Amino acid sequence: MRDFATDTEPYRRELLAHCYRMLGSVDDAEDVVQEVYLRAWRSYAAFEGRSSVRTWLYRIATNACLTALAHGSRRVLPSGLGGPTDDPLAPPEGADARWLQPVPDAMLDPAVIVTAQESLRIALIAALQGLPGRQRAVFVLREVLDWPAADVAQVMGVSTAAVKSLLQRARTQLAQEPPDVEESVEPGELEGVLASYIAAVEEADGSALERLLRADAHVEATPWRTWFSGRATCVPFLMAQVIGAPGDWRLLPTAANGRPAAVGYHRGQAYGVLVLTVTPTGIAAVRAFGDPELVRRFGFPAQL
Repeated sequence: MRDFATDTEPYRRELLAHCYRMLGSVDDAEDVVQEVYLRAWRSYAAFEGRSSVRTWLYRIATNACLTALAHGSRRVLPSGLGGPTDDPLAPPEGADARWLQPVPDAMLDPAVIVTAQESLRIALIAALQGLPGRQRAVFVLREVLDWPAADVAQVMGVSTAAVKSLLQRARTQLAQEPPDVEESVEPGELEGVLASYIAAVEEADGSALERLLRADAHVEATPWRTWFSGRATCVPFLMAQVIGAPGDWRLLPTAANGRPAAVGYHRGQAYGVLVLTVTPTGIAAVRAFGDPELVRRFGFPAQL
């Protein structure tokens, strides 16, 4: 006799990753996964096993994501709203936008982080948000999860020819603004770079930041639309407008999107989460998500 929890629970975390790629928000993804399991539970008695339970759940999840996308604007990063700012001393400009969110590694299936880590990087998640919903779904199912076109057609309720057409259009659009491709770095080196970055911020050490950031690094932080490209502007901006005096910041190491990250506290109060893009030649990007609620999502207290 089939048992719903036994048959479906093993897929919860990978479904969360799927919904996150589709929606660009851990909050939205978790809400949709809850809805998926409610829908699946209600219809499980009628499930005839014509496909695997996994495929069936992905069909429900993909359609739930498409419905959610139809009722909201896309998630963005500051760099998706315009070009970088040249003046590191100019006051940052805010924006009313639905911001992309990082996802805690602790919420994901460890196997997903290991085998599909590149598909979780924030630059790719941001690029996917620029695709129409159906193209996004086909791209994720075909290119990220490596599903056969026939299985994707079954999930999407379209023909195999339609899947191929949607995939081609998605590839064409992504090729116009390809997301950064990161070079691999050994885990031990990642931890060392994160520790060094945390020390530089906590000690307000501009020279250390100069050494850690690549010459072409960029820094962006929600909810500001203002962002900076190039170490020559990033470091003065951080030192003059963000970091302040030694001890103003406390950063606690964590992991997000398969990358080194830190939960940030400013003078004891939760700020949000910072995610680093680390390459063999240094830190290529610092993306800060200024949302104190994310601190709770990552399992940390609201204040220190």
